[in-house]
Amino acid sequence: MRIFILGIESSCDETAASVVADGREMLSNIVSSSEQFHQEFGGIVPEIASRKQLEYLLPVITAALDEAETAPAELAAVAVTNGPGLIGSLVVGLVGAKTFADIYSLPLIGVNHLEGHLYANWIRLPDDSRPHPALPALVLIASGGHAHMVWMEDHGNYRILGRTRDDAPGEALDKAARLLELGYPGGPIIDKLAREGNPRAVEFPRALLPGTFDFSFSGVKTSLANYLRKTAGGGRAAVEDIAAGYQEAIMSVLVEKLFLAALELGPAQVVLAGGVAANSRLRELAEARAQKDGIPLSLPPRVLCTDNGAMIAAAGYFHALREDFAPLDLDASASLPLDGNE
Repeated sequence: MRIFILGIESSCDETAASVVADGREMLSNIVSSSEQFHQEFGGIVPEIASRKQLEYLLPVITAALDEAETAPAELAAVAVTNGPGLIGSLVVGLVGAKTFADIYSLPLIGVNHLEGHLYANWIRLPDDSRPHPALPALVLIASGGHAHMVWMEDHGNYRILGRTRDDAPGEALDKAARLLELGYPGGPIIDKLAREGNPRAVEFPRALLPGTFDFSFSGVKTSLANYLRKTAGGGRAAVEDIAAGYQEAIMSVLVEKLFLAALELGPAQVVLAGGVAANSRLRELAEARAQKDGIPLSLPPRVLCTDNGAMIAAAGYFHALREDFAPLDLDASASLPLDGNE
């Protein structure tokens, strides 16, 4: 008997819903973003994001069920992100999921947003026959708000090994794009420009923080600001070269620390997750290093790197197998820990 889970994601500026079968087969993937309303501000405005969540949520859920050709009665449960994220946005999705679960007498599942990102690796798109990642896995979750090194012993069993001490990698990319007056969001813009640039033309510092699994990216951002100030009168490299050098400083650190940890800990697989996992240079560096070190690597489909409901539904499936259901008074948490110890 197949298990269908409706996943709802609303932690930031995307309103998303998806139906996933057996934690693997994505039957629908509907995402509505309010990104265009934030561009003039150079970042997410929480009030705008939550208001748009209210506007988009019901049409997105309806479209996800229609695309999957799945009736509410066929669902096994409703999974929803209950943190971390913007509290206003989280509440909208959570209230919608609670209401849906109550109306149709379905179990409710609360999913940590970071957990959802790593489960994007369990979803297989058409013509993709790769097996699920092997466990235990060493997971790097890199996004606009997070940089976590996670030991995943088993489904639902996570241990945080390291995290960023300041800026997240996606945040550092957005700030660089703002300094360079390139627009928002910065990650895709920097990635595109960097493909045409020379990563060695402008050298930026790497904070490796020896002896820890932590990250730091505030220094590279400060270095870029200083470089732009010093070259304001002339001698500045092409923007493509600046983007390439800056991106290289971030992605090379992520890969270096990830695989040093993998060599030390010996996971069955290394897994990338989060919005920054869509970065072309990060994927190139990780694939090359995995081949060099002989460590299996799992990369999520690019379309599932950014926030989506399918990853929440996939994570929800494994909660359902454990009968790990939530009460209808489940709360949203802006800083929900992944392992209960943060």
